Amino acid sequence: MGMEPGVSSFERPAARLLDLTRLMSRVGNGPHTGIDRVEAAYLRRFLDEPEPLFALVQTRFFNALLDRDGTRALAARLFGEMRWGRPSLAMRLRRKMKPAQRAAESDVRRLSIAVSRKSGLAAMFGRHLPKGTAYIAVGQGKAVHEGVFDAIKAVERGRVHVLLHDTIPLDHPDYMTPRSASAHAQMMRAISAKADLVICNSDATRQSAERHFEAMGRVPPMISAHLGIDMPREPDATHIPARFDLSRPYFVVLGTIEPRKNHALLLDIWERFDQTLPAGEIPKLAIVGQRGWMNEALFERLDASPVMERHVFEFSGLDDRAVAALIQGARALLMPSFAEGFGLPPGEALLLGTPAIVNDLDIYREVFGNNLIYARVSDMYSWSEAILRLSQAEKNQHKAAVGADIGLPTWQEHFNLVLKVT
Repeated sequence: MGMEPGVSSFERPAARLLDLTRLMSRVGNGPHTGIDRVEAAYLRRFLDEPEPLFALVQTRFFNALLDRDGTRALAARLFGEMRWGRPSLAMRLRRKMKPAQRAAESDVRRLSIAVSRKSGLAAMFGRHLPKGTAYIAVGQGKAVHEGVFDAIKAVERGRVHVLLHDTIPLDHPDYMTPRSASAHAQMMRAISAKADLVICNSDATRQSAERHFEAMGRVPPMISAHLGIDMPREPDATHIPARFDLSRPYFVVLGTIEPRKNHALLLDIWERFDQTLPAGEIPKLAIVGQRGWMNEALFERLDASPVMERHVFEFSGLDDRAVAALIQGARALLMPSFAEGFGLPPGEALLLGTPAIVNDLDIYREVFGNNLIYARVSDMYSWSEAILRLSQAEKNQHKAAVGADIGLPTWQEHFNLVLKVT
């Protein structure tokens, strides 16, 4: 993990422009996901740095540029420290938007120093950004595109820095919708052509990205820096729905219910438990996450399987304190994903003292070493045995070591690398 030769010669930016489009798009859509939390970590850290700070928010209707004061005020709203204001008249007329989004976009307009259409982005940057500004895109998605790259490069010595979370849509397009896979490929081509620096969250991501960039014709300068793993919000079991009996042994799987996360393996295991074990020996499974895409067969199983009525419980929209409490009380977190870009949940589970059973992926080995319980998803027997072993043990017998004692990566270590070059 570290820098490529020559990257360390980067000059310090005259100012930073942090893209907050992803965090803004999540307003009103439930708890933050992994990438949202990364963007939030960058926002908090850059607000503490002395260099001038600006923020860019791209919406369907306008682009907004905020200075440090506006960015700090926006952060207070994004982090729940201040309420959103009243939607403007123009936003109130947009009936198809969620109320929270109408309020948020109204506040962004009020807090901005300038707004523009897409075609006016370069002119807006030219009027307000200092020479030598570095644009930093942390969110991954349609906000990261060639148009904004060209606009920042129109600023004298303007630079484009992108944090790359994964190349899963290129490596495993069958797990994505065709539209998502195409959008990711377009984003990667723009990064290959225009980025001055790519920050990868791991060596595994960097190696995969290099392979794709080579095929696209240009490999930009790259570094790898593990993401920080923070202690989750203070657990609060009172936020867990009363229908879930916490006194019985249980396991948690966390994440959007999409093909890549491989929830089907766990349903197979629990259905087999239901057929072969006495009811009193079967642990519970808490499936925590929103239903995603291309998973209709699994959704039908979740809706119709008799196991769902007895041993498997689905939760969507739980707040962070409830999720932390569920993980803390679980015998283990289960992550049978076919692929992961980094994998924050196993680290957060370790910080809460809970083991994690995971698929044997290179990224997990790189970040967590031997601190996880590995089982290949092709081996259902190994998964079943590991689950039953932890279920039948004394409650605290297999609790994991505290994360600080096992050397989990920190945000300080991440920014020690990143702030040298961006």
